[in-house]
Amino acid sequence: MNTYGKKIAYLLSLSLLMYACDSNNNRADGYGNFEATEITVSAEGTGKLIALAIDEGDQLDERAVVGCIDTTQLALQKAQLNASRKKITANSSSVLSQITVYREQERTLEVEKARVTNLLKDSAATRKQLDDITGQLNVLHRQVASVRAQNTAVLAELESLDAQIAQLEDQIRKSVITNPAKGTVLIKYAEPGEVTSFGKPLYTIGMLDDMILRVYVSEVQLPSLRIGNKVEVRIDDAQGMRNLSGTISWISATAEFTPKVIQTKEERVNLVYAVKVSVQNDGSLKIGMPGEIWLNP
Repeated sequence: MNTYGKKIAYLLSLSLLMYACDSNNNRADGYGNFEATEITVSAEGTGKLIALAIDEGDQLDERAVVGCIDTTQLALQKAQLNASRKKITANSSSVLSQITVYREQERTLEVEKARVTNLLKDSAATRKQLDDITGQLNVLHRQVASVRAQNTAVLAELESLDAQIAQLEDQIRKSVITNPAKGTVLIKYAEPGEVTSFGKPLYTIGMLDDMILRVYVSEVQLPSLRIGNKVEVRIDDAQGMRNLSGTISWISATAEFTPKVIQTKEERVNLVYAVKVSVQNDGSLKIGMPGEIWLNP
């Protein structure tokens, strides 16, 4: 090999050595993918889907009304129960009026009984007269007790109807589809005109303002991590890598084998700990995007 060739070989070896050193010294402390908190909104009623005014990618506010389910049958059932309630209420009023009549008769007889009792003391009335009045009072007492029992049954029936009406009103309210949290529509499962049922998914919404980077760290790195610690997050960018600020929000209490999708074959047998890093999304972060963390950049 001539002098020129030896020089080239030397420079190549030096370059490889420097690259290897740089690779070892500039290796991220954890790798993973971005996630987002997702909520699958399901139907809380059964019937025809009258409207569902959303599309994938829409930004929705919390408590925003996005659709409704047909409530015709529920409204008819409620009207029927209200009619039954009016009828029973009328019967209850009749029963109460009957009690009022009996009470008035009782007061009249009590006055008569007191008068006869005084007359009996003066021998101006007979024992039979007093016994007759007492018997009439006992009959009225039993009649009042019977009517009260009837009214108790009527009141119980009214309570049952009120509970059924409240249940229907709750179902009618839940037929209005309300978005549970501010976020972005990720997947839409249903369309207006379809018949839906209780528990059937309608759409999935994701909270993309704050993303979660789930990374895996080794047991050696674990002691230096604390919930609330600030870390540097790096993502791929057109110019190379882009730096973002992240906060450790969760650290797994148990170890697991290194996920195959992010580590080499030799490292798959190692035990690692999952860590979640909360990152404010400026619009560039997407679900599933790879990322890495640097504890001491």
